[in-house]
Parts: sequence; structure tokens; C-alpha cells
Amino acid sequence: MPRHVAFLCVRSALIAGMLALPLRAGAGEVMVFAAASLKTALDQVKAAFEKQTGDSVAISYAGSSVLAKQIIEGAPADVFISASSEWMDAVEKAGDLAPGTRRDLLGNTLVLIAHDPQAQPIALAEGTDLAALLGGGKLAMGLVDSVPAGQYGKQALTRLGLWDSVRGSIAQADNVRAALALVATGEAPLGIVYATDAAAEPRVHVIGRFAPDTHDPITYPAALTGRAADPAGRAFLDALSREPAAGLFREQGFTVAD
Repeated sequence: MPRHVAFLCVRSALIAGMLALPLRAGAGEVMVFAAASLKTALDQVKAAFEKQTGDSVAISYAGSSVLAKQIIEGAPADVFISASSEWMDAVEKAGDLAPGTRRDLLGNTLVLIAHDPQAQPIALAEGTDLAALLGGGKLAMGLVDSVPAGQYGKQALTRLGLWDSVRGSIAQADNVRAALALVATGEAPLGIVYATDAAAEPRVHVIGRFAPDTHDPITYPAALTGRAADPAGRAFLDALSREPAAGLFREQGFTVAD
């Protein structure tokens, strides 16, 4: 047999043998859609998970309503973490959650923040003259009909009898972090955000806290979407309830569900 023909035969045999070997699984990839209020803590959770597993996690932050609608319309998310049960309900009703994966993950509290570091603490109760505190300025909130923080804030103001006095002074933002930024930059003197948002921004100051009974419970449900295919998605969802993630969430002021 000529030498070049023998070489080709050996080369073909080697290639065939290589193709017969099982392929090594590469690192997983996870696409997470998460409520904007989770950014500070979840960025840290992502870094810890990637370091521990070698998987890659990408996170898209926005208002829960926006994310839910994107998932329903076919966006390629693997994990959805909402700031309200309402928007997780919408995704589940549309048939876009993986059955049996939904769980309540976190809790939060609602606060009134100010840009002025000299602003005095106030008791948020019936009769509080919130309009006077605004001094002609705006009260920054998430969209009150769709962004969870805005919805909770409107509920609280309504139950305290304060909504009608300030409704004309509301500066509505696409998500709670955008509302936070309005106060941080001084574009609005006051705002309503989650306590965890206030803790993440040194340019704002908490001057009041809304009692839990003034609004629906603030709950963050999480779930796999029906499009999640990579096992890394389930691993990331499971990791959210364990250490070190649970500790990182607590450090930012969230309560972690049992």
C-alpha cells in the first residue's frame, strides 16, 4: 500500500474514533429576567454562582410588568424573578412557567426617601401632610398601575388617605431603580421605594416607613420558564435559596423565605 494511502487510512480511523467519543459538556448558560430592585444583591449572587460553578449568567433588569410581558411574548428567559405575585401569576396563566418550579423567594419593605440629608423623619399615618413636605416638587414612584413598587406605594397612600393630596405631584418611572435615581439626583425631593433600594444608594435618606398593613405583602416569587433547557437554569434557581445567596440577600435588607 502506498505510504500516502496508508496515512489517509490511519487519519480516517483516528477521526472516526474521536467522533465516537462522548462530547464533554461545556459550561452552562443562564438568562435571568429579574425585577430592577434586585440588582445590587443579585449581581453579587451571580458573581458567586459563576465562580462556584463555571456557568455563565446574564441578567436583564427591568420592571416586573415589562419582563413578564416579554416572557409571554417569547423572550428567551430561563429564570424569572418578579417583585410581585401578580406578574408571576400572569406568566403562569399564559403557560410560560416550568411546572412545579415556582417558589416565594424574598420579602421587602416600603419606605419614603428624601434627597435632602437634613430632612427630618416623619410618621407615615393618616393626616400626614405629605403634599406640604414636597414643597411643590415631585414624589418619585414606579408606575403606579404596573410597577410593583408603584402599586404598593399607591396602595399605602390610598389606605392612609394621602393619595388624593399628592396624585397630581407623582413623577412615575419605568421601574423602582429609576424612581430611586430621580431622588438621588435631586430631580424629586421625595420618593417611595423599597428599603433595599434606599440601602443601595448613599445619596438618599429614609425618612419614613410604611406599615406592612398599608399595602399587600411584598413578595418576590421566582421560577423557571417553560423555555429553560439548560440544567444550569435550575441550578441557579435552587442556589437563590441557599448560601451564599441567602446571606447576600439578607445583607441588602431582604427577608429570605423559609
